Amino acid sequence: AGLPSTLAAAGAGKTVLLANKEALVVAGPLILAAARANGARLLPLDSEHNGLFQCLPDGKADEGVDRLWLTASGGPFRTWSAADMAQATPEQAVAHPNWKMGAKISVDSATLMNKGLEVIEAERLFGLGVDRIGVLIHPQSVLHALVEYVDGSFIGHLGAPDMRIPIAHALGWPQRLRNDAPRLDLAALATLEFEAPDLDRFPCLGLAFQALRSGPVAPIVLNAANEVAVAAFLDQQLPFMAIADVVEAVLSQLPVSSAATLEDVLAIDEHARRLASAQVQHHSRDKVK
Repeated sequence: AGLPSTLAAAGAGKTVLLANKEALVVAGPLILAAARANGARLLPLDSEHNGLFQCLPDGKADEGVDRLWLTASGGPFRTWSAADMAQATPEQAVAHPNWKMGAKISVDSATLMNKGLEVIEAERLFGLGVDRIGVLIHPQSVLHALVEYVDGSFIGHLGAPDMRIPIAHALGWPQRLRNDAPRLDLAALATLEFEAPDLDRFPCLGLAFQALRSGPVAPIVLNAANEVAVAAFLDQQLPFMAIADVVEAVLSQLPVSSAATLEDVLAIDEHARRLASAQVQHHSRDKVK
């Protein structure tokens, strides 16, 4: 929904405070080309990408950068078994432990698809290949991103899980604005935990990496199929673990096409949504049986 206006703003040479990651996921090459051609600047508002921007020299990944790391809370099902997750309800999926978000993005956090979309966004914004972007599960949600440099140094961005912090940074950049977000009490926090993501229980993250490696069309299909599947889950037409099944099935039917224009992107998006809707109906029929 935000893609045409984001592309138009980049084409008009504006400074874009980008909260709509999906625009870069489905049309990153178009938006970035428009920004370069017209002198637009993209300032990311996602806490992870804003954190990376702050940890990079001039917000750019130069030759001294080895790897970018995004953190994820792990969502409400971080410690659940796959069997328990299969029975998860929409009410349980939207109960994010740290952030207050809308239903769709909360479900994406629960499946880790949100982090997958953010990996694609990070690749678009900072120009590093997919194999130089990693994900860490960090339940406290206070260290949002890390930049790993070639000399072994890590520089990270910490802050309370409150969107007022990245929004204030982007609004004031290159200056800093005071805001009313809570301050971290590191002594009270005491411990920061990290773990690798479990791609068996959270296959959506792996599907996002797969899509990024597959070229410009696959992320469009990934995003569209996921939106249809999440809507069906929230409407209780699809079980939680079947969200990944729908996305994977639609990705396997990738159209042979290009995404050279906005019209191309929208056509692929529409086609993928039709395929995803058919997959949802297929799952619903199996459930009735």
